Amino acid sequence: MTAPAPDEASPSSKAPYAQIVFSGGGLRCFWHGGWMETAGARMRFDPERVTGSSGGALSAAAWLTDREEFLFERFSRALRRTDSNFSLEELEDGEGRSVHQRVYEAIVEDVIDARAQARIAEGPAFQINISTTGGGGARLLHALAAGTIYQVEQIVAPTPRPRLSSLAGVEQRLIDARRAARDGVLADLIRMAATVPPAFRPDEWEGPETDGPEPVFDGGMVDKAPLPDPDEGQTLVLLTKRFRTFPDDGARVEFVCPSEEVLEGSKLDFTDPDLLRQAWDQGVRDGRAWADTRSQGGD
Repeated sequence: MTAPAPDEASPSSKAPYAQIVFSGGGLRCFWHGGWMETAGARMRFDPERVTGSSGGALSAAAWLTDREEFLFERFSRALRRTDSNFSLEELEDGEGRSVHQRVYEAIVEDVIDARAQARIAEGPAFQINISTTGGGGARLLHALAAGTIYQVEQIVAPTPRPRLSSLAGVEQRLIDARRAARDGVLADLIRMAATVPPAFRPDEWEGPETDGPEPVFDGGMVDKAPLPDPDEGQTLVLLTKRFRTFPDDGARVEFVCPSEEVLEGSKLDFTDPDLLRQAWDQGVRDGRAWADTRSQGGD
């Protein structure tokens, strides 16, 4: 399986965005790859700041290092070798590592290699969104409660910026990915940023943004569209699902959604590589439509 090629064109103008945000969404994040390849063939994106949440952190890193197609191929190979989303090994694994966690970890380590980390370390400001229960006890219990609240909210009143997960004691952190790249631990950070309880076992992260070692969970529980810090200038937010209600972030923030639902109900199916192509191809169509609208002076 090969990733679809971008449009045969050279970017004719620079996009006006100082910031780009990559939201999460499991396998739906391959929509990012198709969208950026196609829209980027028509308009040059050169942001000062980038943020990524959950699987969007890997999308952002792949885009910053021109490794979207390699990520597509590497993920496809992994899914072709995965027969089930659950295995008996999980019951015997004292670390609680699920099929999803083992597969994702291997992919991230291959894609975010030493060369990719060197490019990110020298690139634009890049922050990765995580959530944490802090350094207290009952961390997994708090995370599971937050995840349950998040899921209910997304069914009742879906929004890119959940409002209720904090009731379970979950807080947001924006981690400096360039620092992590310089320290050689960016692959670990990206993997941790997609820790969805209970499917993934949490690890701890310690840095200037944390209060000592803190357990790391999927940042999408607290913010699927994390704006950078500092937050300045025109901002493009790439979502991977459709919403009816958006945060009131002002006219300088543009939210872009898929034209139709991407991989509805299948975003965590690690047994079907064709899902990657479906998400990518829809990103291609949506990126082309967006670029066509911009070239015609539309909104």
